[in-house]
Amino acid sequence: MKAIGADKPFALSEGNLFYEFEKDQPIPKNNELLIKVNAISVNPVDTKIRQTPIQNPPRILGFDAVGEVVAAGPDTELFTVGDEVFYSGSPNYDGSNEQYQIMDERYVARKPDNLTNNEAVSLPLTGLTAYETLFDVFGISSNPDNNRDKTLLIINGAGGVGSIATQVAKEYGLRVITTAGRNESKEWSEIMGADLVLDYKEDMKAQLKQHNIDKIDYIFCTFNTDLYYEKMIDLVKPRGHIATIVAFEEKQDLNLLKDKSITFTHEFMYTRALYDDDVIKYHRYLNDISNKAVGGAYRPTVTKVIDGLTADTLYEAHEKLESHSMIGKLVINMEED
Repeated sequence: MKAIGADKPFALSEGNLFYEFEKDQPIPKNNELLIKVNAISVNPVDTKIRQTPIQNPPRILGFDAVGEVVAAGPDTELFTVGDEVFYSGSPNYDGSNEQYQIMDERYVARKPDNLTNNEAVSLPLTGLTAYETLFDVFGISSNPDNNRDKTLLIINGAGGVGSIATQVAKEYGLRVITTAGRNESKEWSEIMGADLVLDYKEDMKAQLKQHNIDKIDYIFCTFNTDLYYEKMIDLVKPRGHIATIVAFEEKQDLNLLKDKSITFTHEFMYTRALYDDDVIKYHRYLNDISNKAVGGAYRPTVTKVIDGLTADTLYEAHEKLESHSMIGKLVINMEED
């Protein structure tokens, strides 16, 4: 079977060090599934991991995937051969940049049957990140009526995570404010359901005041935490909660959180996988995402599709993501591979 990997970490400026190679098709054990991968989505986390040290080359990147179960381990209970599934992968397995992938069934859910493979694969990783941030970190209620008086600000609402987080937050009753800088980003964020889109290049506090908004309960940062750190502290309400998925690159003063008694959380969607902590929650959250997509509450966030998984198309995808010009999600269609 074909896979795309790299033997060492690299920056795009070094050229394309991805290469295609053949590997044996794996055999599922215990509660694992063997999945024929039909589409993948490339995420910013892929571009970051690409530049980190490799212990056992070649490293196969890739998280989001949609495919068909072609074999199942003897202890599987949730799926059978022939099921169409989607998932966000795990650091504990080779990535989805390959024709067939092994995956623990607890990380997997049935693909929304009303979406194409290219549409469905835009949802798992970003959807899980949104669910963990909203429900596990912020602790919002699963009853939308209990969230009606709460306001969420999403930094970079038109990105992959922001696009689905807006939809999830709206579905569960929150008022959603996002940030954007370009007209196309603003329009996309409004399509996703944002109640208000702020221009991040202008005074955001003044813009909120113009709309008579003086209380931000939650802030979800999906872009450049260092840049927005003090701005978020200024905007969030006393005893409010800030969460980010972007690691600091500079030293920041945590004492700035003290005056307002602000809670600050780093959200990392793969913590459960790394520490084997309630992993079945991936399956449950993905099931809810799938059901909501089937019911029309969530729409896919794919905006660019590249046909065929090769070393060149994968490099192209990484280039696009590192340009920071993406709205929504980038997908690679593999159905003809």
